[in-house]
Amino acid sequence: MDLKTLKAFEQAEYEEAADGYRAVGDMASAAKDAVDGRISTGIRARLRGAAADAALAELKNLSGNFHYAQTECGLVSTALKGFAFDIGAAKRKLDAALADAHAAGCTVNPDGSVTFPAGAKPGAEKTAEGGTVSGSAGGTDTSDAIERQAVSIHPNPNYGKALGFANRISDALKEATDADAKWAPKLRALKADDDLKVSDRDWADVQSDAGGVDEAGTRYLASLPQPPENGSPKDNAAWWKGLAPEEQEAWLSLRPAAVGALDGLPSPVRDEANRVVLAEKHGQYRMELNSIPKPPANEWTWITAGMYPAKVHTDEWMDWHRQYGARYEQLTGSLKGMDAIQARFDRTGRNGLPEAYLLGFDAEKNGRAIVANGNPDTADHQAVYVPGTTANLSAVDGDIKRMERVWATATAADNGSVSTITWLGYDAPQNIVKDSPFSHYANDGAPAYNRFMDGLDASRSVDTDPHRTAIGHSYGTTLIGSAARQGELNADDVILAGSPGVQVAKAKDLDVPEGHVWNQEADGDPVPDIGRFGHGGTDWDGPWTIPSDERFGAHQMATDGSGHSDYWNENSKSLKNQALVVAGKPGDVELKPPPNPTPGMR
Repeated sequence: MDLKTLKAFEQAEYEEAADGYRAVGDMASAAKDAVDGRISTGIRARLRGAAADAALAELKNLSGNFHYAQTECGLVSTALKGFAFDIGAAKRKLDAALADAHAAGCTVNPDGSVTFPAGAKPGAEKTAEGGTVSGSAGGTDTSDAIERQAVSIHPNPNYGKALGFANRISDALKEATDADAKWAPKLRALKADDDLKVSDRDWADVQSDAGGVDEAGTRYLASLPQPPENGSPKDNAAWWKGLAPEEQEAWLSLRPAAVGALDGLPSPVRDEANRVVLAEKHGQYRMELNSIPKPPANEWTWITAGMYPAKVHTDEWMDWHRQYGARYEQLTGSLKGMDAIQARFDRTGRNGLPEAYLLGFDAEKNGRAIVANGNPDTADHQAVYVPGTTANLSAVDGDIKRMERVWATATAADNGSVSTITWLGYDAPQNIVKDSPFSHYANDGAPAYNRFMDGLDASRSVDTDPHRTAIGHSYGTTLIGSAARQGELNADDVILAGSPGVQVAKAKDLDVPEGHVWNQEADGDPVPDIGRFGHGGTDWDGPWTIPSDERFGAHQMATDGSGHSDYWNENSKSLKNQALVVAGKPGDVELKPPPNPTPGMR
């Protein structure tokens, strides 16, 4: 970049352009919300049939276009802010050098060289002539030493001043040139295909674009207020509230995964950030999956082993599996979970189902997903459900639907607003035999659960305090117990279903008021018996104590399912009793008849 161009640079013009893109992004966001929150929701609530389905499909594409435009405009705005920040810093250095040169009686020429006037050193017999010097950017120890020597022997004292000005000008020009070269390809990359379809490739490109802008904008992002290191949810909330709108946009654009993971931030903000990550990862994973050869159709063959035939994998399938199998399964499983989350978004309005909020998301390994029905920041009643063994992103659909049913039943039971949350925020055991007997999955995940529960207080946007229920199923109850044991469980009620034990011996140890621990054990559920002989139970007295035991001190709610997975069946007694607790109507809960005393038991 030359001297004339840098002198003419107006940082405010680029910042105004950035604000313009941000305004366009805000309009796209408002249009997306109108499509999703009013139009599509209204159609789902009132209409059925092929025409309605076709309209919803078109509206979904339109919403995706607006979401893409919103995200890209945010990136362009942040990129322009970053570019203006870098060039503006160089211009301020140039302006300071030019002002100092003028004050010293020097003239800066169009090529950046500096002309200095005649002058004499103290005690000199005559005045030395003036001249012109050119600067050099950077400099090394050797070149700096040579310059100092030249200044010391030059008869004109203005020579050294002019050389310093020229070097400062060269440094500023080089800084601006480097910034321009860094930002130019990033800004050119921020363009969309000239079609009306936002594809997986487009969203994968958004992820690439964000990485490019993030890399180029390191200095700009570092200049912004940083999130508190290991901050509490209250600290996170205060940091976010203290940011200017353009600073919030920069963080959302460049670090959506980080913003989406911060407990304490407003639920709409976390949802916006995590939906971007979801769309980007879906595009990336779908493209990667499409690049992997499909598994051979002839997966199985029969061989004769001794006198009996045996079914085995073919050699072709085994070769494919060794090369691609693990990644293929990871990608297909994660995409299945992402599609389930999107399907929940698409059910908004159906049977009165409220808007969903994606409060946490991670596609790597077993995955993470935290999905709320209704805005917890304003809800009168909140319920946070922890699934158990085998829970992962690929299987999140069933857990999301369980909390939809709790929402619908609790909403019908109370006039207040309800938000039910599926919290897959930990690494659940993936194998009943090999993993679930160990407590470290619960112990490792419990602090994150406590932070999330505390974050629901920090993100509150109304003055009233909510009634909050912790719900656990199977190993999820063990995590809730570990959360109470390790810290303070920020809940008013606890519901345990199919529990193998909660790491504490009595209901009073679960950090909720007396009489606010509720347990369900269905007929034929084998998991509680597993707990009695060595899982999460405590207080040995014959078998270990678990929540289904009378001596634990929990209310034993009536159930009408069987086995380990029927606690959330539609229109069931088990579901209704849970929903009554969530809705703050404990007096309406149906309890199991007390058991007959067992000899030798306390």
